[in-house]
Amino acid sequence: MTQGENPNHFQSDKMTHLDQHGEARMVDVSEKAVTKRSAIAQGQIRMLSQTLETIEAGNAPKGDVLASARLAGIMAAKQTAQLIPLCHSLPLQNVKVDLTPDPDLPGYHIQAEVITTAQTGVEMEALTAVSVTALTLYDMAKALEKTMTIESIQVVKKTGGKSSFMKE
Repeated sequence: MTQGENPNHFQSDKMTHLDQHGEARMVDVSEKAVTKRSAIAQGQIRMLSQTLETIEAGNAPKGDVLASARLAGIMAAKQTAQLIPLCHSLPLQNVKVDLTPDPDLPGYHIQAEVITTAQTGVEMEALTAVSVTALTLYDMAKALEKTMTIESIQVVKKTGGKSSFMKE
C-alpha cells in the first residue's frame, strides 16, 4: 500500500468472482437480502478553456453536448450488465448524472448517483455512467479539440448491503 491509503478498504480474501479453481464466475446473490443500495461515482474531463467556453455557449458542432452526455450516462448505467460480463442485471430506481463546468480545470466534473432495491450494489452502474458520460463529452467535442483527458473516475460513496463507505 502506498502512503495515505486506507488499509481498511483492501480485502485480499474477497475475490468473490473466482471459484475454488480460479475460474471466473458470477457471484451467487440469491441468499442475500433485498435492500436499498446506492453508489456515487465521480470523474472529470479536462479540455482547453476555449472548448469549455464553446460547449457552455451551446455552439459545439454536434449540438447539445451536455444533454447528450447526460442521457448517454443514464442509458449506460441501465446497460451495465450487458457491458461487464459478470455484473448482475439490476432494476435501477434512479440514475442521476450531473455535469459541472469548472473553468479552473478547465473542463467538467461528472457525478453519477445510482439507486436500486436489490441483492447487490450499484457501484459498477455508477462508474459506467460517469465513464460513458465522459466518453460522450469527448465524442461530442472532438471536432473542437483532440487533447481532452478523462481522469479520476472512482466510487466516492456506497450505501446498503453488508458495507457502506464514503471516500475521505
